[in-house]
Amino acid sequence: MLVLVAPGQGAQTPGFLTPWLDLPGAADRVAAWSDAIGLDLAHYGTNADADEIRDTAVAQPLLVAAGLLSAEALGSRTAFGAVAGHSVGEITAAAYAGVLSETDALQLVRTRGLAMAEASAVTETGMAAVLGGDQDVVVAHLEKLGLTPANINGAGQIVAAGTTEQIAALVAEKPEGSMKVVALKVAGAFHTHHMTPAVATLAKASEALSPADPALTYVSNKDGLVVTKGADVVARLVGQVANPVRWDLCMETFAELGVTGIVELCPGGTLTGLAKRALKGVPSVALKTPDDLDKAAALVAEQSV
Repeated sequence: MLVLVAPGQGAQTPGFLTPWLDLPGAADRVAAWSDAIGLDLAHYGTNADADEIRDTAVAQPLLVAAGLLSAEALGSRTAFGAVAGHSVGEITAAAYAGVLSETDALQLVRTRGLAMAEASAVTETGMAAVLGGDQDVVVAHLEKLGLTPANINGAGQIVAAGTTEQIAALVAEKPEGSMKVVALKVAGAFHTHHMTPAVATLAKASEALSPADPALTYVSNKDGLVVTKGADVVARLVGQVANPVRWDLCMETFAELGVTGIVELCPGGTLTGLAKRALKGVPSVALKTPDDLDKAAALVAEQSV
């Protein structure tokens, strides 16, 4: 059971799309997507600086475009038995599973990014990763400070979200037993009540979609459950912007499904890092540049024997 996973916001770095645009047909695909959503993806993926691609309205479509581009380059679509995405990566996963067309996925994520950026502008908010510590103890500490455990990622990592004052209080007073608190380079308190206005916007946008049922096992980051109906996938995509991400439960589901290998789409690294700690012994490949495609192909070949 090979699982394909797609990373969320924060995985992007300046210029990360550059080598992928050299692949045959890639530049043309990105240009068409850019026209469809009114955003120059090639520019932001090659020439923009860290602050520019930190912008939620830019980062989210850029990540989905990169994920889809690397998925196409990977090929071997029938080799994967399951797919999942972290946060905005769920839109990439939905497109890979055939629930949404690539154009619909890019248009939806463009709407999502703009709506979440607008919601973020209402109150100055942010996110911070808490590394280490007992999960119950950490969650209780966050709630005491008025923070939301927005991403429970497993492998000893929980991402807190809230106002900048609440994040500062967390940095000053880390939970008992945790190793450190790291402020994240994101522009809002995603997956919390602060994003509620974006839910209504996405719900309206989703009315124009005609989702298909997933063509392979689709694991939802809301609760780690397998979702079999396209309409249910879309409903979860809408609601998840204001709901915590339970990646820990996704990895538990991977284990229950009998995962034997994981490939993380571009810009890979975050989710395979979590898997190495939570799913010990399961081989994984992170697609960071096209040079990693051979490693992924080798993993697919090994699993096919």
